Amino acid sequence: MQTRNLGRTGPTVSALGLGAMGMSHGVYGASERDESIATVHAALDAGVTLIDTGDFYGMGHNELLLAEALRGRPRDSYQLSVKFGALRGPDHSWGGNDGRPAAVKNFLAYSLNRLGTDYIDVYRPARLDPAVPIEDTVGAIKEMIDAGFVRHAGLSEVGADTIRRAHAVHPIADLQIEYSLISRAVEGEILPTLRELGIGLTAYGVLSRGLISGHWTASRGGEAGDFRGMSPRFSGDNLEHNLNLVEALRRVAAAKGCTVAQLAIAWVAAQGADIVPLVGARTRERLSEALPAVEVTLTADDLTEIEKAVPAGAARGDRYPTAMMGTLGTSH
Repeated sequence: MQTRNLGRTGPTVSALGLGAMGMSHGVYGASERDESIATVHAALDAGVTLIDTGDFYGMGHNELLLAEALRGRPRDSYQLSVKFGALRGPDHSWGGNDGRPAAVKNFLAYSLNRLGTDYIDVYRPARLDPAVPIEDTVGAIKEMIDAGFVRHAGLSEVGADTIRRAHAVHPIADLQIEYSLISRAVEGEILPTLRELGIGLTAYGVLSRGLISGHWTASRGGEAGDFRGMSPRFSGDNLEHNLNLVEALRRVAAAKGCTVAQLAIAWVAAQGADIVPLVGARTRERLSEALPAVEVTLTADDLTEIEKAVPAGAARGDRYPTAMMGTLGTSH
């Protein structure tokens, strides 16, 4: 497994990370515990070291699952990236975000306990709390770094101004944000800002929640609890249009001798050595398909053909429901 650095100050991690969100209920429908654990084991055995989670994924379920999957593995053989701050109700409803310093330390205490670890490698607010200055939130993370409970500070889904303000308080290792062939808003202002400051990028949604994986079909309906049932990109005429883009991409992938998913992941990785794609594989089968993407080398001609197949801005529909778009640092 190749490695990449998360910015100038962050850790050295595998060139492909594992996003564990889909392994918990209430995100993409039902998940299977034993298969989830086996997938984590397979990822580690393949050299994947970066594992991403959030304390609100399944209301703590995801962290407990990872604790079980990681038991017995040397702590220095993997890095845990943890998001915090998203508030949930017992009915799985969303209650905003809490970035108060006292809350940061409280969330961290619970995550350390659930994960069964003494420290978190990269700790980041899941979204910006509009009621709390980012300087206060990152200041609390800095205190936890100084105390040894956190190794690096990260951010998630925030804009360039917030990145600068946060970085002035404590060096930020990486920004986690959606980035894929059909979600490219970060290229305008955010990515140049990250590179100016020496901050890495961990890209989630590289397959746009399965939409550009090559496996999604128009007849496939979202099961109960599947977030994609609310996603504009998976709805009606938008879905038909977006799947036509996938078919164009499939022709490029076939000429390259790889799958659509591998091509889409490789495209994200090819956008810079400071970018680490996160793959949200829930099964060993999907993980096995994703892993060879790190070996796919894209030439300038390949990138041109991919751009022709899926031009910037070609997708239809927002990446989140309208009510959630206002919490994001980018609009597309």
